[in-house]
Amino acid sequence: MRVVCVAGARPNYMKIKPVMDALEARGAEVLLVHTGQHYDPAMNDVFFADLGIRPPDRFLGIGSGSHAEQTGRVMTAFEPLLAEVAPDVVVVVGDINSTLACALVTAKAGPLLAHVEAGLRSRDWSMPEEVNRVATDRVSDYLLAPSPDAVDNLRAEGYREDQIHLVGNVMIDTLLANLERARTSDVLDRFGLAEGAFGLVTLHRPANVDDPEVLTGLLKALGEIAGRLPLVLPVHPRAAGRLAEIGVPGGVRLVPPAGYLDFIALQDAARVVLTDSGGVQEETTALGVPCVTLRDNTERPVTVEQGTNVLAGRDPARITATVHAVLDAPPAPRRPDLWDGRASDRIAEVLLTGGTADSRPRPTDRPRTKARPKARPKARPKDRTFPI
Repeated sequence: MRVVCVAGARPNYMKIKPVMDALEARGAEVLLVHTGQHYDPAMNDVFFADLGIRPPDRFLGIGSGSHAEQTGRVMTAFEPLLAEVAPDVVVVVGDINSTLACALVTAKAGPLLAHVEAGLRSRDWSMPEEVNRVATDRVSDYLLAPSPDAVDNLRAEGYREDQIHLVGNVMIDTLLANLERARTSDVLDRFGLAEGAFGLVTLHRPANVDDPEVLTGLLKALGEIAGRLPLVLPVHPRAAGRLAEIGVPGGVRLVPPAGYLDFIALQDAARVVLTDSGGVQEETTALGVPCVTLRDNTERPVTVEQGTNVLAGRDPARITATVHAVLDAPPAPRRPDLWDGRASDRIAEVLLTGGTADSRPRPTDRPRTKARPKARPKARPKDRTFPI
């Protein structure tokens, strides 16, 4: 079987690497396509090196631009590539513009389409990622869900049972595979930090960093928290200029963007993590580190219900009060089921056999519309019976 795996930005790399490894271990021919949505070395090259990802087989070089520009350029570049390599399956991960663009091309071209992290919902339509993930699910054949809440979302939206597979969280596969290496990092020494004696902050979402009033309020809260616990903030390129314009309060230390291993080491050693990142909510839950999310909602509610995450919103007073409460009484470490380092194995099982990811009984009242392809036809008719 020939499988095209698509990555485009930093959040994708930790998700696609274990899937590629699991597929190749079972004899699949895997082609890695990098769209180039992230191209800065600090957001790209260091992650390939840290994770041991081989150079991409194809690099589309899309670059930055508006949502429409990025999506359109990816579609235009990916369409002829797909016709040339004629894969059986295309695997897309996450919710970035490249994910949606490659999903739309694949849905019209004929190969089967698998979405890793299917079913996640914030229900916040102001987030571009919500549009991307919902639309990608809509045209996918295999919906590979990381948690039971994602499965519930897909069932509520009317997807067929034979499309939905609870596989677990591939981010945690990568985390567990690299945790001991991360713990040997010298990043704490380089920054003069002591384990448990600092808080870690990440800010990158447009709703938080593009609005000066919102960002000013967040920085005010960070300044108050830093009076109790020093904070370290690796600067995302999106936020760098705006932080410089507004000014960072005392006690909040800006550091360069961290590579994967260094960032895991920082999370692992932090007393608390403040973030607007979905991936960080998952990683801190797996690490058992208290996390305060600077958003009004999350597409990963399992990290709140079964993990160490607390939603604080964006009101400065509420954020400050939430962090103080977490510092006084940290949530007990809890890790959701199937966040066990074997999600990629279950994904490979589904894609290579057309079967289920686990042994639980599944409904049999509908015939399975997708089976393992026997060859690579130039075009394959698709049964796309999707909810209206």
